[in-house]
This record gives sequence, structure tokens and C-alpha cells, in this order.
Amino acid sequence: MRSFFSGKSIRLTILFLAGLLALGSTSLFAEPSGVLHVYTSQPRDQMEEVVKLFNVSYPAVKIELFRSGTTEVMNKLRAEFSAGAPRADVVLIADAVAATQLKIEGRLYAYTDAPVKGIPRELVDPDRTFFGTKYITTGIVYNTKLAKKAPSSWFDLLEPEISKSTIMPSPLYSGAAAIHIGTIVQQPAFGWKYYETLAKQGAVAGQGNGTVIEAVARGEKAYGIIIEYMALNAKAKGSPVEFVFPREGVSLITQPVAILKTTKNLPAAKAFVDWQLSEAAQAQSVKQGYYPVFPNLTPPAGYPSLSTVKTLSADPALMLKQDADNKKIFANLFGG
Repeated sequence: MRSFFSGKSIRLTILFLAGLLALGSTSLFAEPSGVLHVYTSQPRDQMEEVVKLFNVSYPAVKIELFRSGTTEVMNKLRAEFSAGAPRADVVLIADAVAATQLKIEGRLYAYTDAPVKGIPRELVDPDRTFFGTKYITTGIVYNTKLAKKAPSSWFDLLEPEISKSTIMPSPLYSGAAAIHIGTIVQQPAFGWKYYETLAKQGAVAGQGNGTVIEAVARGEKAYGIIIEYMALNAKAKGSPVEFVFPREGVSLITQPVAILKTTKNLPAAKAFVDWQLSEAAQAQSVKQGYYPVFPNLTPPAGYPSLSTVKTLSADPALMLKQDADNKKIFANLFGG
């Protein structure tokens, strides 16, 4: 019986494989390259560090950043969608509700083979369209030189003298603020009455969390509602501030990363997601003041173990449904 693998067929196979290897050196197996547009709510100074370390592993990728609060990032995306010319390849935002909305609208790429080993299940979208990259909580910051008392409860902010010296971020700008407000108003003990009281007694809203820490650190306000890493980073740099995890619990965000379906550079977009979910990126996050998503990594110095921090539960589906109304109510109370 004549063998299928004749001398001629073997030679042709070798030539074919050699051709694939030659082609792969320039395309099929080439390292990610080109321009990658990343839209993010993470502070620019931190993102510049992220880009620098990312480029150690992927030097041929040039990242172009658009940085603003999550709400403004989403507004820019929607304007680009409406114009039929989305530029973003990847979004990295502090709002899983916004990421879920993009998913529902069919805007996100399903990265089914993303490297999620070791990532807690609750951080991974079941359809693999977005992935949590950090744990970030919202609590209370206070100026140690101005505050008349060290708060331990969310209800401490309702004391009239404290309310009028309190600042908070706005959900009209900050995704973390949108999640926090969406969480608080779902709590029976709080609801919108909590924010109505704050507003009536003189509490104000800035833009993002950055405006809160600036106001409290400079002594313009004695108290603030803020994400923990900004307060604790400021304390580490010498600002007269302390951060409190209120005893009732804190809201929690996960800063998801996602690839848009319309990306023009899928290899680089996948590389960016891969890197965000890597131990190198998580170690950098710890240095920047974030709780890591890998259980084996130690939180930043001075942070309690996340397992000891009480978190407030909230229904994500209800939060998504109420998001637009929440922002309108907040704007009516605090302006915006």
C-alpha cells in the first residue's frame, strides 16, 4: 500500500510550514504594536506609570490616553458612538454599572480566553466582556487639625456642624461616586433622606474624588466622602488627614477593564487586558495604594485586610436601573 506521505508531499509540507513560520515572524506571531487608545478614569500620574511599566513588556505599543471622570469618559464614548467614529480601544473605569451598560448595548468585545486564573470570580463578567482590576472602597476622610471629632459612622456626617464642613464627589463626574450613592440609597437605614439631610445642612459636592482630598487636605473642608487610596496616599505624603472605614460598611468598586468591539487594534487591546490582570500590574497597583485582586498579594502598608472591612451590599441590576434617576436627584440636591 502506497504511503500517503510521499517524498514529494513531505517536501511540500516542510515548505508550507517554513512559509508559515516566515510569515509568523512578521504577522501571525508578531508582538502587539501600533497605537492603542485607552479611555480611563484612573489619575493621569498613575496611568503614566502604568504605561511605562506596560511598555517594558510591550515596547511596540504606543498608548494614547484620554483621562477624565467615568461619567465624562462615558459621555465622550457616547458622542463618538453617535458620530459613528469611536476612537477608544480599551476602557478602564471605576464603574461596573457603566461597563455593564456598555455590555448591554453590545459595545464590548467578549475576550473569552482572557487570563483570569487566580482572579476572584466576582470580578469576571460571566461573558468575559469586562474584568475587575482592583478593589476600591469609599469611606470618610477628615482633617486632623480641623475636625472637632473623629467620625466612626456615616451618621456622624449628619451632625449639623459636620455637615456644613463636608464635601463629596459628584456622580455627574465620578463613577466611584455613582456606585457609592447607588449603594447608599439602597440601604433602608439611609435612602435619599440621608443625602437630603446633608444638602439641607450645607454639605457640598465637588467634581471627582481629587477635589475632595484637595479641599480636606488644604483645610477648606474638615470632612469628605472619598475613595480610600486618595486619602491614604495623601496621608503618606504628609497631609494632615485620616481615613475612616465607617462601621456600617463601605461601598466597593472594582475598576473594570474592557475592550470595545470597534477596536482597531485587537492584539494590543488584548495585551493591555492581559497585563492589567498580571501579577506585575497588581504589584504596581499596591504601590499606587490599591487593594490587589490577587489574594496572595499584601495590601499597601497601613491598610486593613480587605476581609476585615465590612462592605455594604447592593443589587447591581437595580443600581443600573436607577442610575440616571440617581444622578438627576443628586443634581437637584447639590447642583451640577
